[in-house]
Amino acid sequence: MRLFSYLISVSACGLLLTYAACTSTPKSAATEAGHIGYVDPYIGSGGHGHVFVGANVPFGMIQAGPQNIHKGWDWCSGYHYSDSVLIGFSHTHLSGTGCADLGDVLLMPLTGEIRTLRGEQDNIENACSSYYSHDKEQVSPGYYSLSMENGILAELTATDRTAIHRYTYPEGTSRLLINLKEGNGDRAYETYLKRTDEHTIEGYRFSKGWSPRHKVFFVLKSEQPIGRLDVFRDNKPAGKDSLEAPDVKGVLTFKGNPRLVQVKIALSSVSCANARMNLEEEMPAWDFDNVRATAAGRWEEALACIDIEGADERGKKIFYTSLYHLFMAPTLYMDVNGEFRGHNDSIYQADNWTNYSTFSLWDTYRTYHPLMTIIRPQMVSDWVNSMLSVYDQQGKLPIWPLIGGETDQMPGYSALPVIADAYLKEFRGFDAERALACMVASATYEKQRGIPYVLEKGYIPCDKMPEATSIAMEYAVGDWGLAQMAQKMGRTDITQVFEERGRAYEKYFDTRINFIRPKMENGSWRSPYDPFRSIHGWGDFCEGNGWQYTFFVPQNPEGLIELMGGDEPFAAKLDSLFVAEGDMGEHASSDISGLIGMYAHGNEPSHHVAYLYAYAGRQWKTAEIVDFIQRNFYTDKPDGIIGNEDCGQMSAWHVLSALGFYQVNPSNGVYVFGCPLFKKMTIRLPEGKTFEVTADNVGDGNKYIQSVRLNGKPYTKSYITYKDIMRGGTLIFEMGNQPNKEFGTLPENRPRSE
Repeated sequence: MRLFSYLISVSACGLLLTYAACTSTPKSAATEAGHIGYVDPYIGSGGHGHVFVGANVPFGMIQAGPQNIHKGWDWCSGYHYSDSVLIGFSHTHLSGTGCADLGDVLLMPLTGEIRTLRGEQDNIENACSSYYSHDKEQVSPGYYSLSMENGILAELTATDRTAIHRYTYPEGTSRLLINLKEGNGDRAYETYLKRTDEHTIEGYRFSKGWSPRHKVFFVLKSEQPIGRLDVFRDNKPAGKDSLEAPDVKGVLTFKGNPRLVQVKIALSSVSCANARMNLEEEMPAWDFDNVRATAAGRWEEALACIDIEGADERGKKIFYTSLYHLFMAPTLYMDVNGEFRGHNDSIYQADNWTNYSTFSLWDTYRTYHPLMTIIRPQMVSDWVNSMLSVYDQQGKLPIWPLIGGETDQMPGYSALPVIADAYLKEFRGFDAERALACMVASATYEKQRGIPYVLEKGYIPCDKMPEATSIAMEYAVGDWGLAQMAQKMGRTDITQVFEERGRAYEKYFDTRINFIRPKMENGSWRSPYDPFRSIHGWGDFCEGNGWQYTFFVPQNPEGLIELMGGDEPFAAKLDSLFVAEGDMGEHASSDISGLIGMYAHGNEPSHHVAYLYAYAGRQWKTAEIVDFIQRNFYTDKPDGIIGNEDCGQMSAWHVLSALGFYQVNPSNGVYVFGCPLFKKMTIRLPEGKTFEVTADNVGDGNKYIQSVRLNGKPYTKSYITYKDIMRGGTLIFEMGNQPNKEFGTLPENRPRSE
């Protein structure tokens, strides 16, 4: 055991504390059995994956985990694998996003004697912090622990709305910092902290950041009695027991300096009283190990939705970690009594449905939501009802809602294809007439970017706003889904209008160069035009370029094929995408990663593109690209996700494609065949049904489909429908190492958009 002592200047709390610290052996995490034993939460925590690392339950309101000093883009989740400095454990985190926020209610266990700074300016490098290393860290689904350099062992686990911390202190004074000022890239504008009795603290943190406003109320209970609460602001002591100010911090000192301290914390968007109610309902006892076991059980149940056979340990680790990432968001956003705070700061009540937030819709409408209609169908109607509630709160369907605020991040109105897909797949746990009305209103909402131009001209001029072309093409995806939903509901008037709007890509296609091309207000093409060029935030395309957006017609690939002159020229153009080389320019978006030519797997607009070959009768080429992506862009390392995880979208692509199929059109329930990854995969469906996908001879270069059997009968189509999957049954792929160029070639065997 190595003893040492040092002084740390505390900018986060305005204190100097002398630590008598020692190294200690971390408590070993229990060996996990079952599916959760294959989860490695570090995958995606390095590179640009931005995933959450910590303790939570599937779709939980609370994500309790470590927080680093925010250093920029790669710290969007509050944690990055490259870091080694901890500033505490906060209770709200994003997972995989490209923007930072949250990090609410930061707790940091401390030891030592307190003396004030007397106005000295703090240095951020000497913040209230502790060095740490990953070999002193243990993390598994529902559990996180860290043996810090200050000698304290911290352990965390969680329920939906509560977390419990267990701290083992060295000899000395046991203290706990509650930091309401610091977040993860946001700014607190009002905070409050109060000791209500010798075991209870209550407070709130109101902040502005990526979300224009979110309010977090909390109650903290300590098993050990609290001797005193010292409150601080602006690096100076501000009294005892309570304080309301923009930057409140407090230090709890526990009576008798106990070695073992347990604290429970519950959150609410409504009030401290609701937070207390959440705590009493979900965690009445002091049983850390039971809470941890329950959390692990919930993760095991969630991950058991798909069983795989014939995979090596590495393949299982990548697959089940990907499944794990799918259940980080959307996040529960309501209290045990059904109350939650809306985007307009009013309190709402969810009586017969469950409210969620944190919908990364621009990302997730493409793969995540079509996959979840298969593996988590019981949640689909709740998600749609949550989106309809957002409409009531702000007058339009959500764009990118984040716990009480609309970020308006990314182009399009991506709730529309999600809702249309749910309706067309016959989910009926929401009011379809109301949903259709909300969709039409959102698609004609004139305060939405570019909508006045869409209504007037049918396109958005590139000389009137940045990213105009990709905004319009994203709208077209939603419009197409809206039209299909309206058609099924018998609303032909709506169908005709929005089916035409769904073909807006035609207005941007320059047949002279076979590229999507930005169009000026006077109707002329942008000139000069370089389809390689990307200008992040201010160019013609959002996180992409003309090459990538030329193939961005997932709602109607047949229409794009026709524009390009048929199967041969379309396939040739698609071939050229995967080998194209050119300069994207010095201002290119950093999101454009995972390149194969100009295909960018690290960003969502490309995610459907490999599957487009099947629409031109060349399914075998889809198999080649999908196999390459699976084997090169998903690994078992911390940088094992090639781009931002984006609340499950990147992982959803891996999981769905591993099954051997992918929904290209986000609103029609047609899953296009690609290349299955494992020998056998079994999906657990409602009512005790299963759908088994077997790939005979898969592996060792056998990436090409030779033939298919569905429920024992020969199957010649290069796609399968949602209905076929959900009925249950068996799908058998016979694989080989040479393309069967006849499979899926005939027009009647190709996927269709309608």
